[in-house]
Amino acid sequence: NSTIRLLRIISRMNSTGTNSVAVSVEVPMENLVHEITYDGVEILQTPLTMSENLARLAQKIDFTGKDEDKDEVSGEDKEAEDESGDGTFKSTPSWPWETVRNKLRGALTELSVLSDIIAITQQKKYLVLDPVQSESNEPKTAASLLYKKKSLAAAAAVLLGGCERLRTALSESKPKTSPISSMPSIPDFHLELLRLRQNWRLRKVGNAILGDLSYRTAGSRFQQQGIFEVTKAEDDAESSDATDESSTSTSGGPKTSTLRVTVPKELQGIAYIQVLVQKDQDILSLANIGLYGPANAPVEAHWQQRLEAAQNVLFCRELFSALAREAVTLNSMPIPPLVVGNQITATLFPGILLIIGLCHSSSGKSNGLGLNGLHSKLDHNHVLEHSLHQLLREVHRQNSCVPLPHPATAPIGISKKRRLAGPLAYDRYTLLNMTKKEGILEEMIRQAQHVVLRLRTMYVLDTLAKEIKDPLVVAHWASLNAVTHSCVRLTLLSSGYDMTARTPLAIHVKEKSLKCILKDGKAIHLSYEPQELRDIILSQIAIHQVMALQSLSKCMGWSVLSSSAHLGVGTCENLGNAAGCLLSSPSGKRSLAIRSSTQNYHGGIQVFVGYPPGSSSSLLKDSMEVDTPFNLDSFNNDQQFESAEGIVYKPIRLDKLEGKNFLNKMEMLMAVLADA
Repeated sequence: NSTIRLLRIISRMNSTGTNSVAVSVEVPMENLVHEITYDGVEILQTPLTMSENLARLAQKIDFTGKDEDKDEVSGEDKEAEDESGDGTFKSTPSWPWETVRNKLRGALTELSVLSDIIAITQQKKYLVLDPVQSESNEPKTAASLLYKKKSLAAAAAVLLGGCERLRTALSESKPKTSPISSMPSIPDFHLELLRLRQNWRLRKVGNAILGDLSYRTAGSRFQQQGIFEVTKAEDDAESSDATDESSTSTSGGPKTSTLRVTVPKELQGIAYIQVLVQKDQDILSLANIGLYGPANAPVEAHWQQRLEAAQNVLFCRELFSALAREAVTLNSMPIPPLVVGNQITATLFPGILLIIGLCHSSSGKSNGLGLNGLHSKLDHNHVLEHSLHQLLREVHRQNSCVPLPHPATAPIGISKKRRLAGPLAYDRYTLLNMTKKEGILEEMIRQAQHVVLRLRTMYVLDTLAKEIKDPLVVAHWASLNAVTHSCVRLTLLSSGYDMTARTPLAIHVKEKSLKCILKDGKAIHLSYEPQELRDIILSQIAIHQVMALQSLSKCMGWSVLSSSAHLGVGTCENLGNAAGCLLSSPSGKRSLAIRSSTQNYHGGIQVFVGYPPGSSSSLLKDSMEVDTPFNLDSFNNDQQFESAEGIVYKPIRLDKLEGKNFLNKMEMLMAVLADA
């Protein structure tokens, strides 16, 4: 009606007005508006499916039975029509859900009948059923008595067992003391089990108590399990034979523990990892790695000792397994490592090998098993042992501590450095270096190379300190060093002239190279060959003698005419150049020419005395005999040369001069020549 009225109003407006307005009439929406978004879009409700529409209509069915009379009347009419008709035509129901309601009412009737039947059978007031008596059999008294006797015996056994357990628990709860006051108290099972649980992981599986020796909670991924079983020593004693019980009782002494620990066979015995640095048949360094150490743990030992020994075996197996796995896949070395059985062999330097072996024996004999019985009296290398423990713990930490994602939707396991690769615009080389990870074996090889190179450096310095007495070679090793970097400070000084004659030298020992820092700050990189270090020290000794002589000459009033650390004249040196200087006396009448060579550090210093041609040798002889304690025989007249200015130089034999070292002799010589 409202629509018709609206159409009439629109028609009147169109007929009366000159400027008509077009009005569009839309059909009402079939579906309701469910939501209107912020941009004005209307979201309609989805139309109902056939099943949903059927369920909605079924909810409108009236099952109260208010139209029962009408239904009965309509039912009688239908029956009459059916009887009157020939049966070929059936009238359709007046209500669409009439057949559904009729079926539900029939089902309700059947359920009511079933409920009545159940009530009749259960309650005796409606129906009484008389049982049918069967023929009675003759009772067997003997069999019944035997059955009752067995049942009573089983019940008595259960009661006695419970009483025995209660008595044992009550006795264990009280503090037990031995009858002799001097003997220690008897240990308690529950107290020892508490101590065991404080140190080891335990869990109860059924009636058994199992423990775990592995490092899985610390981040280990080793597949071998370290499961052990904990039992009571009294239970084991009851299950043993009578002869064993008698022998145990007569053995004397109280029990050390009420716990019995059962360890797997593969974890019994002793185990340790032996690391050797070998050159030909000589052992340069030795280290035995094992938490428990090479000591036997018999079955009769305390449970703490047995568990520590078993865990040490598991630790050594895991460590050697990781080293062997890396040795097989390591391709960065010129000569790849070799894995044979329980032994890993790697080449450090030409002729020097690193041998890592797993020694495991259940007999308790620790004699270098798996390494062909190699022995050494060298001191134990604690640095290598600590490094192996630390490297394996670092692997466990990396497995257990995964970097958190930033932001929260990022993948798990990406480090902070990789997350900053994009914002910081890392290049391809940096990204490739980030993907490379150094394993335990590579780190051990680097540390072993550093150990060998440090031993070589120490040998060279000690040898030179013994052979060279002038100047003194003093080496001071830094107390705080890294595992792959050591530093030694070398000082060259002359005895009695410590303040004026001192040359410092720093040597950095790395894995495969040496770095020598000279007095002027110049850095020289050397290889792992010890001869290069020896040569550089000898050249520094030659320069030290010349520089010390210049400092001494300034104190005595002499002038330095020229000085050079690399002379280009004279005999050609096999290595480097000789150092030299030219000194002039205060009066200018005498001069000294010094040449310090690196070939022979005992007689490598040559001293020449220069005098004008007008000076007679006899005057020189008289003056030197009066003023000096040495003879003219110290001059060698066979070798002499003349400079461009006409000064004649004659060599001096330093072994004929008095003095304990080179500077002392030169001090006396300059004092004599200054007055000549």
